[in-house]
Amino acid sequence: MSYVYLGTIVHTKSFNEFETFDKGFLVVDDSGKILGVGHDFQAWLANNNVKSSDLTEVVLTDYQFLMPGFVDCHIHAPQYAQVGLGLDMPLLDWLNTYTFPLEAKFEDQQYAQRVYKSVVEATLRCGTTLASYFATNNQASTLILAREAVRQGQRALIGKVCSNCNSPDFYVETTVESTTETMSFVTAMQKIGSPLVLPTITPRFALSCSKDLLKELGDIAKRFDLHIQSHISENLAEVEVVKGIFKTSYAGAYDEAGLLTNKTVMAHGVHLEDEEVELLKSRGTSVAHCPASNTMLNSGICDVQRLVKAGVTVGLGTDVSGGNSVSIQDALLRALEVSKHLDFFKKQNIRGTGEAKTPDPSYVQLKYKQAIYLATLGGAKALALDNVTGNFEVGKEFDALLVDVSVVDNPIRKLSVNELVEKFIYTGSDRNIVEVFVAGKRVKKGCQAG
Repeated sequence: MSYVYLGTIVHTKSFNEFETFDKGFLVVDDSGKILGVGHDFQAWLANNNVKSSDLTEVVLTDYQFLMPGFVDCHIHAPQYAQVGLGLDMPLLDWLNTYTFPLEAKFEDQQYAQRVYKSVVEATLRCGTTLASYFATNNQASTLILAREAVRQGQRALIGKVCSNCNSPDFYVETTVESTTETMSFVTAMQKIGSPLVLPTITPRFALSCSKDLLKELGDIAKRFDLHIQSHISENLAEVEVVKGIFKTSYAGAYDEAGLLTNKTVMAHGVHLEDEEVELLKSRGTSVAHCPASNTMLNSGICDVQRLVKAGVTVGLGTDVSGGNSVSIQDALLRALEVSKHLDFFKKQNIRGTGEAKTPDPSYVQLKYKQAIYLATLGGAKALALDNVTGNFEVGKEFDALLVDVSVVDNPIRKLSVNELVEKFIYTGSDRNIVEVFVAGKRVKKGCQAG
């Protein structure tokens, strides 16, 4: 069945292009592809030789709008079981105290099934139509995550985590085990055969992988033209250890292994040197900005504007459970807050801390429309899936959110298009996301308790 949605429609076309259609239309065919979008539905019907009687009409209220689905470029699915815990620790302490013991439990497939069912449900409820998931070292349970994403209809990249050193004895692989299990995982994913759920090569981070393992993972990714995900320059102590082991920069360690490609997304990038930023740009490698975990784990403040200005593609990540929420809307707000804080540091004489040591009066804060780009099309670009999803361009698949700002509190007056969007971004929650669509299929309907 083909549909036409009539009402307010918003999406982004680039970092600085936010397009809105007040009293607009969007047509989706029975395969879930977008056939048309714009202001004048009647003109579109006439030009495309389509009868309105062939389309099922969905008329939005004055307080509803359609927007592209959220993209989470970096989330650790097993860590949903510990979300909100240990967030007063620095990164390496938190990994050893909480994360490694938790992930080792995922040899238990029943436990894995329970957690993975919950995390996919939670992310869909919050409007995540595309997620790039880290799983664990365990291949069998990682496939459970993949099958759960397929079952619930979420678009996803799934990674079996690889680590063969600098990890606890109870949660570490040999190089042979890691590469063999990765190859088996890729083969199993091909057998699952879902166009929505794909494998991604996942070295945990350079610190937990030998040079040989990184190189072999790079070779596998190249041989099968696979996506790649990992971490980079998250924490100052981590950066120094990586430099000491690899005798090069953090980005250089990955590049020597062939892991920086135009299908690679690296989480964090807080402490990248200028030369590393240039290297990422030249390789087409993207950064997943994770403002919540960067703050929670005391890692630092990532200057997104610096990366974007340098030509690096940036998306957003919740980084659960270093981040405390599975909501990309929350990550979007955190990104705006971090940008404001950077503006303070670069321009103000803050009482108690003094004047900025490296003032930058030309710094421009991230705007909410730019943050929406990071949460949608920017994320899709970062995951090299913007040919399929990320906005409402004709020919792409209909990954979308139907938002209703009147679910909790009815606005006192009618809102403009921009005000509708602002109201949701700054005051909304998953309760305002009343329907979620992936590839044209509705995967959430109605306000659900979050």
